[in-house]
Amino acid sequence: MAVRHRLIKRPPADVWAVLADGNRYAEWVVGTASSRPVRGRWPHKDAAIAYKVRLGPLELSSETVVRRCEEGSVLELEAKAGPLGTARIAIELRPWGDHCLVVFDEHPLQGAGGRLHNAGFEALIQVRHRAMLGRLARLCEHEARDGRAAGDAADAGTAAGHGRGPAHA
Repeated sequence: MAVRHRLIKRPPADVWAVLADGNRYAEWVVGTASSRPVRGRWPHKDAAIAYKVRLGPLELSSETVVRRCEEGSVLELEAKAGPLGTARIAIELRPWGDHCLVVFDEHPLQGAGGRLHNAGFEALIQVRHRAMLGRLARLCEHEARDGRAAGDAADAGTAAGHGRGPAHA
């Protein structure tokens, strides 16, 4: 099971604001080219975002569904990867002084990903997680350095018709 953690030098509310914006998923998830809410109200239970992954000349479309949400602290997702199967992704935000400790846990659920899962695959997932948590940290911390909270960017997206408002069809 691939578990990784990262201390982000922002309060949990700022980190949650980025996670709660389905349009920003592609900004921090490694391998994702674009994302958009497609069903429900992200990140509430059963909401979904569609995303695209580019592998050289190939472009794959899929979706991620929220399976559990404890607003501000826990987000559990099921990422669908077509013939590769599905994966469970759990993100937990823990207050750590004035900062946020993010615990990221991913493992395959169904399909080829589960059947092919081994120590080598686990090592690749760890490298990907390190990069994703680094991106998430940079997003949250950079917005703070720019003089705006991460939530301000999410609110701006909502005002423009994106983000945490009703899902797009």
